[in-house]
Amino acid sequence: MFAAVDLGSNSFRMHIGRHDGNAIRIVKTARDPIRLGAGLDAEGNLTEQAMQTALNCLRNFRAILDDYSPDAVRVVATNTMRIAKNAAEFLPAAEEAIGHTIEIISGEEEGRLIYMGVSSALAAPDERRLVIDIGGGSTELILGHGPEILHVESFSIGTARHSESFFANGVLDAAAFTAATLSARSYFEDAVTPYNSSHWSAAYGSSGTIRVMSDVIAKNGIGDGRMSLLSLEALRDRLIAFGHVNAVNLQGVKPERIIVMVGGLPILIGIMQEIGITAMTAVDAGLRMGVLWDLQLRGTRRDRREQSVIEFMRRFQVDQSRAHRVANTAAALYTQLKPSSDSYARYLYWSALLHEIGMAVSHTGYHKHAAYMVDNADMPGFTTREQRLMSTLIIAQKGNLRKVSESLDDSDFAKAVLALRMAAMLMHSRIEADVDELKIRMKSRIELELQKAWLARHPTVSYWADKERGFWKEVDIDFSVRVLS
Repeated sequence: MFAAVDLGSNSFRMHIGRHDGNAIRIVKTARDPIRLGAGLDAEGNLTEQAMQTALNCLRNFRAILDDYSPDAVRVVATNTMRIAKNAAEFLPAAEEAIGHTIEIISGEEEGRLIYMGVSSALAAPDERRLVIDIGGGSTELILGHGPEILHVESFSIGTARHSESFFANGVLDAAAFTAATLSARSYFEDAVTPYNSSHWSAAYGSSGTIRVMSDVIAKNGIGDGRMSLLSLEALRDRLIAFGHVNAVNLQGVKPERIIVMVGGLPILIGIMQEIGITAMTAVDAGLRMGVLWDLQLRGTRRDRREQSVIEFMRRFQVDQSRAHRVANTAAALYTQLKPSSDSYARYLYWSALLHEIGMAVSHTGYHKHAAYMVDNADMPGFTTREQRLMSTLIIAQKGNLRKVSESLDDSDFAKAVLALRMAAMLMHSRIEADVDELKIRMKSRIELELQKAWLARHPTVSYWADKERGFWKEVDIDFSVRVLS
């Protein structure tokens, strides 16, 4: 059983699902329309009231999670947490409230998970499709072929800001809708080429906002009754006729969702006009279902992150034998160092595989280039936090350690850095060493034991050890070498 928690800009939502053969059956859902995106002040910070509202919701979610005790939980936060200037200060309290790590995912990762959720709900493995998701703070366009994602892009336009910008006073008139639609079109006009109709045969909408529009159109007999551009424009005209959000009386939409629908409608019309979509289908699947499937795949060792690392190695023409040699040596040394948990083990291995990708830029300072690339690239499956962790490991593989000194306060992370530095040193020195020939410990200090005969065969190790001693001394960690006869 898995749990997916989506901290969106409009609502916080949770799915708890059980994998059952070829499907995931939802056993519990929860939703709280807290409108976090509307809780940003003029400086881009979450207000105290918005944070308290969010914390109360997260505590309620935690109680539900405790009742169900799922095998794995993944909590993802989207656009508002991506852009809030005080997100880092709020995050520890939020994680304590829900009792799990919160991953602030990139727009591209959000799109990937959305597509996974939609694809799992469609029995069309060979279909070429376009998926549109309009959230509170961002909009994702994803082009795919069956389960494979071909192109994904996130745009910083969502229902929350659009509602505030064009319908803040609640007035619904033609001028406001025209301005809102033109604004939306400006976001997409320069990026539509990969998504034009020649690349797909069916278009789907996955967000709650699009599903609400679909329900309203169907239940009120608007337009042709389908999710067509004709029907959406007819819905727009019906809203204009009401004149104000408080006067809207339509079946299929709750009162608190009306302003969200009003903000999303010109965005969807703008997308359809720019891309040339005449009709689409709303599907009841998206980000949360994608997270559940991602957890299931990780549990069966089909981790998308692993594939991303392999693709990255291939793209930057990494020497496979060198990379795997460093990764295997680093993993063995890390085990020997006896970390308190294995929380860094996978990231150490992936970082070791990618430690030389910076050579695609320059051999000089390649570790800095590699760290920048990993930190800033689109790596499907990885969160921003995970990429930053690997970037820190990679930049720490050589040279001074002052640049990562704060991270070394975590003893397990310091052991991962030491394992990677030693593994890289052995490979770059062309030393074919069985890690059993090295004994290394790290508690309050680092102790390296070497056999005299082995050291005689590899005299440059003495030079390396002297330099390494100096690097660790700069961060107040003693490094000693003991030679055994």
